[in-house]
Amino acid sequence: MDLLTVSKTRYTTKAYDATKKIPQEKFEQLLEILRLTPSSINIQPWHFFIADNDAAKQRIATALVGKYAYNAPKVLDSSHTILFCTKADITEQHLANLLSQDDLSGRFKDEKAKQGQKDARTGYVDYYRSEKGDIQRWAENQTFIALGQALLAAGIEGIDATPIGGFDETIITEELGLNEKGLIPSVLMALGYRSDADFNASLPKSRLSKEEIFTKL
Repeated sequence: MDLLTVSKTRYTTKAYDATKKIPQEKFEQLLEILRLTPSSINIQPWHFFIADNDAAKQRIATALVGKYAYNAPKVLDSSHTILFCTKADITEQHLANLLSQDDLSGRFKDEKAKQGQKDARTGYVDYYRSEKGDIQRWAENQTFIALGQALLAAGIEGIDATPIGGFDETIITEELGLNEKGLIPSVLMALGYRSDADFNASLPKSRLSKEEIFTKL
């Protein structure tokens, strides 16, 4: 299936069939696509919590209460749910880990190239931290690139998906000890196969026209 067709046919699933599970091999492939998500200066400022069983999904659902309760069935009936988290800050340790992985991956022809990568990446991080003053926003923008990649990958694989921004951040932070891990919760994504009761499946897709969103210079 070509990407345009996927873009035309995928949609945000509103109800899942709890009896249908994503084959493990297909889900592992989806995770690998997620791992390969591009990011600015390859900063990879994310961590993903995977809920693939009832007990794990119940932990996620603790944050789907009150005004967010309508989202709980999506998570509880999903095959898998992923919590996308963003690093609260880009630490020296994270930068060192990235540089070490770059080295292991064979990206440097010599020490000069390695130092150049280190200096460039540090410079960008310092710019967003000190001059722009919004390093967390910049980092979280990268996490949402990962969400987009995962949504398209799911569509290509014939897996239904739902991005969920409505959840209690304080509850999920406490439930998973995110502060201690230096993480903030960004977005949930439920995955699985639609229920026959999903009203959104039969509705036409709605997007603004190209005349409204594109300007040719």
